[in-house]
Amino acid sequence: MQKKIKKETLIIAELGTSHGGDRTKALELVDAAAESGADCVKCQIVFADEILHPRTGTVSLPGGEIPLYQVFKNLERGPDFYGDIKIQAEKRGLLFLATPFGLKSAGLLREMQPRSVKIASPELNFTALLEETASWGVPMYLSSGVSTLGIIEDALHTIGAVFPAPPADPEFCPVSLLHCVTAYPAPPEDYNLRVLSNLAGIFGVPVGLSDHTADPLLVPVLAAALGAPVIEKHFCLSRKDPGLDDMLALEPADFLVMVKGVRRAAGMEPAAVIEELTAQFGPLVDRTLGTGVKTLAPSEQANYGRTNRSIHALRDIQPGERISPGMIGVLRTEKLLRPGLSPRWEGQIAGRRARRFIPAGEGIQFEDI
Repeated sequence: MQKKIKKETLIIAELGTSHGGDRTKALELVDAAAESGADCVKCQIVFADEILHPRTGTVSLPGGEIPLYQVFKNLERGPDFYGDIKIQAEKRGLLFLATPFGLKSAGLLREMQPRSVKIASPELNFTALLEETASWGVPMYLSSGVSTLGIIEDALHTIGAVFPAPPADPEFCPVSLLHCVTAYPAPPEDYNLRVLSNLAGIFGVPVGLSDHTADPLLVPVLAAALGAPVIEKHFCLSRKDPGLDDMLALEPADFLVMVKGVRRAAGMEPAAVIEELTAQFGPLVDRTLGTGVKTLAPSEQANYGRTNRSIHALRDIQPGERISPGMIGVLRTEKLLRPGLSPRWEGQIAGRRARRFIPAGEGIQFEDI
């Protein structure tokens, strides 16, 4: 196994929804991430209507079953909120990174003049969002959870067709993939980390890691040993907090443990790191390394086609009614609703007539038009 240079591993603290929409807590998270060794903090720019339909269903939180749409609605904030996070991050010497989920949030982010942008796994097939963010000409990080090789290839092709000519800087990297498993939390043995080098070879781009496991060491340090140039991990002040991902996020002390482990692995031979981890975790290490073949992980298979984006009816559409662009949206299906067609068909659906009744929220399929 060839040793790779790992000294410049970028470590991202994914703040996610841990701030709960509270500005003071958001800034506390930035400070804690800086003190825990992060290089970058990432937030999510949330507008509920561009993520899912109100009929999506509920999510289990400490306060009980809550409509998922309402959870996202409660997290909506204006540009000043995200601007304050960016200012604080840069004041602490951190790179500011954000994930838009649609064209509205992308517009807000673009006004902030970001140095880079992150696309989450469910949006990897969201053609319009990829085209918009690629047009900015800033480095892009793409999470590849709940995705096939075909989806990744299509995303890279979409970006490549729009991305401006990069500067004549050998260090400039237009696109990086982050291997990911879309399960919360994800079992370590589903991570198949040998796929990192295989994806890099197939697509010719750097491949890092977005880790949804709950442990601070095994998957991140093993990925660092294999040369991952980027490692992203959810970050929270306390796992007892009510954020959507707080139960799998790392608290500051554990995040620092991860950072130290990753930095240490950068100065070691991969075989030595694997030997040390095997002494601690046993056969789980080899299972976590996996086969290197890119497939949907067992824990995310049920999410395929539901977490990814598809075309949904925003309101009831009657038989014979002509479908206008305002009647449809590219949304996550989640648990209750029927998935629809790939976002690539959005332009072809608008203008067609409905062949049958399409209830609000349901995915639109070929048989419907």
